Amino acid sequence: MNSLRQVMAEDGDTRSRLDQVVRLIASTMVADVCSIYHREGDGSLLLIATEGLKPEAVNKTRMGANEGLVGYVARTAEPIAIEDAPRHAAFSYRPETGEDPFHAFLGVPILRTGGVIGVLVVQNRTERVYRDEEVETLQTIAMVLAEIVHRIEEDQSAPQPERRVRGNNGGNLRGRIFCEGLGYGRAVLHDPVVPAARFFAADQKQEATRLAEGLKDLRASIDRMMLVDGAALGEDPRDVMEAYRLLAHDNSWAEKLQEGVRSGLSAEAAVDRARREHRAKLQAARDPYLRERLHDLEDLDNRLLRILGGDESKPQISDESSVLIARRLGPAELLEYAKAGLRGILMEEAAASSHAAIVARALGIPAIGAIDDLTTMIEQGDYVIVDAEQGQVHIRPDDAVYDAYKTRVALRSERQAVYATLKGLPAQTRDGTTLSLMLNAGLDLDLDMLDQTGADGVGLFRTEFQFLVSDSLPRLEDQIGLYRKVLDRADGRPVVFRTLDLGGDKVLPILNQLREENPALGWRSIRFALDHKGLFRRQLRALVRAAGERPLTVMFPMVTTPEEFRAARELLDQEVEWSFQRTGQRPSKLEIGVMLETPALAFSLADLAGEVDFLSVGTNDLLQFFFAADRMTPSVSDRYELISPAALRFLKMVAETCQKAGIRLSVCGEATATPLAAFCFAAFGYSSLSMSGSAIGPVKQALRSIDLAGFRAGLEAALDKPNDAFRNQVLGIAIEHGANIPDS
Repeated sequence: MNSLRQVMAEDGDTRSRLDQVVRLIASTMVADVCSIYHREGDGSLLLIATEGLKPEAVNKTRMGANEGLVGYVARTAEPIAIEDAPRHAAFSYRPETGEDPFHAFLGVPILRTGGVIGVLVVQNRTERVYRDEEVETLQTIAMVLAEIVHRIEEDQSAPQPERRVRGNNGGNLRGRIFCEGLGYGRAVLHDPVVPAARFFAADQKQEATRLAEGLKDLRASIDRMMLVDGAALGEDPRDVMEAYRLLAHDNSWAEKLQEGVRSGLSAEAAVDRARREHRAKLQAARDPYLRERLHDLEDLDNRLLRILGGDESKPQISDESSVLIARRLGPAELLEYAKAGLRGILMEEAAASSHAAIVARALGIPAIGAIDDLTTMIEQGDYVIVDAEQGQVHIRPDDAVYDAYKTRVALRSERQAVYATLKGLPAQTRDGTTLSLMLNAGLDLDLDMLDQTGADGVGLFRTEFQFLVSDSLPRLEDQIGLYRKVLDRADGRPVVFRTLDLGGDKVLPILNQLREENPALGWRSIRFALDHKGLFRRQLRALVRAAGERPLTVMFPMVTTPEEFRAARELLDQEVEWSFQRTGQRPSKLEIGVMLETPALAFSLADLAGEVDFLSVGTNDLLQFFFAADRMTPSVSDRYELISPAALRFLKMVAETCQKAGIRLSVCGEATATPLAAFCFAAFGYSSLSMSGSAIGPVKQALRSIDLAGFRAGLEAALDKPNDAFRNQVLGIAIEHGANIPDS
């Protein structure tokens, strides 16, 4: 290590230093070959230095991203040690390197903050087993080597396209809305990368003590955060923070760091190595749950590095309004920023179920995520408009855009005041048709919107969130407690509990072990539940027990055949009887519904007459299956249109079938959140619309303004003879019959 330290400290040409390094490593590791591969921009791996292979192969031999053992190490971000490499299935022979006589192979990833930037390899002629200490040593060397290899990227990088001049309009970006609202302020760039000040320990015992003290301070700071800030968050965000706290107290993580110190690294370098490994695994992970856990670990690594460096500070939130810009964000980091005051949050890499997104909703801060190129387009101090009503970001807006934003903020305030006056009034059309406007919820904090909006009840309570934010399956008592709390807070208003909708993009790692080519059409929702009857029955038992003698409404998701519904209903009926036998209680009224999310079920509804109490159209999945267009894929999202002749004819057919079968009709999903869609559903006879809390006021105001009978006649005529601008055609009919639609 001392010799390597000297090479690192020397000045000189990067490539000549690499040649020194491979000779030094080969000698130190008693290896016949030492080679360094650099990961190029296209993902391929180029041999850039070697001791033991043919020198003429340098800068010529290139492995594909998925080729050979070197590609395997880069792809998995994990070390691999093989006694006889040519026999391994992933081995790829390159004759120009002259590696024929070498058998034993040890490869480790060269990791930097951005992920895997190369691979370090040693080989031996004889077949041998590399010891764990040798693997550990090579990983440590690779960490130090990363700084030299990174300089090759800097030397080779072409000049970057000139960024837009600050002060000029920087254009717009689009993303997914995580928390609705409007915000404006100066950009504060979140950069969690904290470089290690030094690599090697001068005094191992002292470094071990520093690390132990740092861990103690880290855990104490998170415990204080839970005590002070956690109570105000609501149950699900608090669960997120509790899982984060448990990671901080995880002894296996602490022991991994101490092992690094025992190998000769400084406390900072040991944490830095763990951070690089977590980041590389995060980039390779497809499982959303695993990605969130790895990101939380990376966040802990960075917090610990700041403590060890004596600097726990963040980029400063100024007295002005600030918008936080981040690639990814940990829940604890967001809490710290929020205490200083934020007008908006923008994230490049995030899902609506991410821990940061859950906390953002709890705090009520306008937030948009999944924004491509966010951190390359925005600079520190840029003015930014966060339009979390339309999912847009305006960078360095000019005066015209800013004036339009101020006007929208003023209008939003005026409208909110108007909507507040409607809170106690029914959603009744001018000609006397009354609809129920219900709330979509999934978190405890969502239920605050019941009283704020005057919603008639909860039309969709997503029960899977309790499972997704926990490291383990929720206990029966925990589920009973949550469902009972929801019913208590509804205070007699109806609540529709949707049973577990897991699978697809909502993966439960404890049970979802399969990798599917198309998870949206795979093993999910009711299919998953019926294949895990123990898990499903426990949830049904919790729902029945929580209801006691109160009414209970349960809805099964993504049913495609009558047989699936009947199998699920039989399990629910069994749990009702089981509860009655043991407690003497059963729900005073049990209503069982089904979600229409697949076109197949629409043609089986008549078979369920007398068995299903109500049907709820789940527009999010139904429309993407109907149009074969993923609503989250920008290139086809414009084909995902509810106000179109085909979709409305289909929904009208469903309504007519349900009316004949005596099945009550409702709708839940994002498509219900616009007044124009609400008019169409009401015209077809859908009596209950469930939506986000922010949509209830606008939809209620619009419904109270329209003559529904006149609109119905005009809509049916338009469906018979649609024109090319069908949405505008329907909008014109609505306005003709008195509709007051904001921004129409």
